[in-house]
Amino acid sequence: MKILLINGSPKGKKSNSLRLAASFVEGVKSKAEGRGDLVTVDEVEVASLKISACRGCFACWKNTPGHCCIKDDMAAIIEKEIEADLVVWSFPLYYFNVPGILKNLIDRQLPMSLPFMSENTNETGSGGHDARYDMKNIHHVLISTCGFYSAKGNYDSVTNMFDHFLGKGNYQTIFCGQGELFRVDELSDRINQYLEIVKKAGSEYADGKISDQVFNQLRTLLYPKDVFEKLADADWGINKETGEKEAQDLTFTRQMAALYNKNSFKGKNRVLEMCYTDTGHTYQILLTKEGSQLFTDGSLKATTRVETPFEVWAAISRGEMEGAEALGKKLYSVTGDFSLMMDWDKIFGSDAVGSGEEYNDDGAGAGKSALKNPSMTSMLLPWISFWVAVAINPVIGSIAAMAVCALVPFIMRKHKLIIWDQLSIAAVALLSAAAHFTGKGDMATNAGYLIFGLFWLASCFTKEPLCASYVKYSYGGSKADKNPLFMNANYILAACWGCLYILTAIWTFFLRRAGFGIILLVVNNMVPLAMGLFTGWFVKWYPAWKARG
Repeated sequence: MKILLINGSPKGKKSNSLRLAASFVEGVKSKAEGRGDLVTVDEVEVASLKISACRGCFACWKNTPGHCCIKDDMAAIIEKEIEADLVVWSFPLYYFNVPGILKNLIDRQLPMSLPFMSENTNETGSGGHDARYDMKNIHHVLISTCGFYSAKGNYDSVTNMFDHFLGKGNYQTIFCGQGELFRVDELSDRINQYLEIVKKAGSEYADGKISDQVFNQLRTLLYPKDVFEKLADADWGINKETGEKEAQDLTFTRQMAALYNKNSFKGKNRVLEMCYTDTGHTYQILLTKEGSQLFTDGSLKATTRVETPFEVWAAISRGEMEGAEALGKKLYSVTGDFSLMMDWDKIFGSDAVGSGEEYNDDGAGAGKSALKNPSMTSMLLPWISFWVAVAINPVIGSIAAMAVCALVPFIMRKHKLIIWDQLSIAAVALLSAAAHFTGKGDMATNAGYLIFGLFWLASCFTKEPLCASYVKYSYGGSKADKNPLFMNANYILAACWGCLYILTAIWTFFLRRAGFGIILLVVNNMVPLAMGLFTGWFVKWYPAWKARG
């Protein structure tokens, strides 16, 4: 397969549309090569070529048929078009049509047509010209971005033009609004999500057709209209009322305020105060159920205050460093209501105002067949059933516990099972067998407390404590492993839970021997409950405590 990618942007490699086209071509190439096809991609950068405007002399029709009298780079382009299997036209929308340099290239395709009039079978125009070459098997895809919130209604002159020389319905289009946002590094998460969809579209196109589902995703707005227009207005860096140039950190904070998700409102107004220690500027963002409002006079009382160098916060927004990791390294500090920081992605993140499509923690589209993230239920279910059932009747209860172990993979079949799930199933199955054949349920359950506690403590010597293996998906997935606050908090909690269950094994042994069965029942139920309450408090207190520096 020969792919010709025509980059019609005056910006060349810096083109926003080219990013979409490159993702689409990558999807086509990957799928075609996956089935054994040989794929070559020839990218033509129109801005770097010499292609003069058509003179309208018609020498290519009457004097030198099929050959233009202008000697420049256009002859090579025509040759590449004729030989291609797929031509991808990549361009931005300039003044409701293609850029001038690309229009010159299109005009100069005249040698590819015969001069004789022919019947128009495409319902476009009042007449036509047959192609000089057999190009019926060449596929065409138009990929473009524009500066409006939506592509709808803005490409009519473009499609009318391509209908004339390609034929109506003989090409595919991927038109994306909000193209100017593709150059904003701070929005890279949302942009990369969209590029993944474009890549998927290319993969499906290689198989013959882009699905309706992917087309709907392609047509989904990157950001809602009001959010986009605020982002776009702020991006100019010019005060809307005075027309004066604004400070870079003020422009940045305006964009951050524009990303506020009203659906994250929790019943009370909040004021986020951003103090940029390197620029000496402080700005406040009022967050209400109606939306956000930026204040530069410091007139509000802050509920959350962030003290940070501007470059640090900008780097975090661009994805060059993790916010929690930077906080752990004390690159910035937070005082006041820390819950705002815990919910940052819901309040200001790209997912807050994105398309609504679900993505996994690596940013790729999550398919229907993808397994859900690990759940601690998979680990706890065997242990709880074991401690309850065997305590009631060692022989019958052990059978019930082993049955639960066998059923866990089926019950939790939609979730990934990790090492702690597998170890728990194996340990409970062995302990249940021991209780069944010996009839000594007390000894087996006591051993269970000890083994369960050792699991927690052993995980403290690994790269990821036991609890983190399950809860990290609520804190950025694999990114949470680089978050020292998150990891330290989970190491502390894993050590606490491990010590608790080892102590439980010890006091259970002695209280049983002393005949305090009823007290033991109360203690062994109340202590884990208390520890659960402590865990809930600690995961909120510890990050806030560290954030204050």
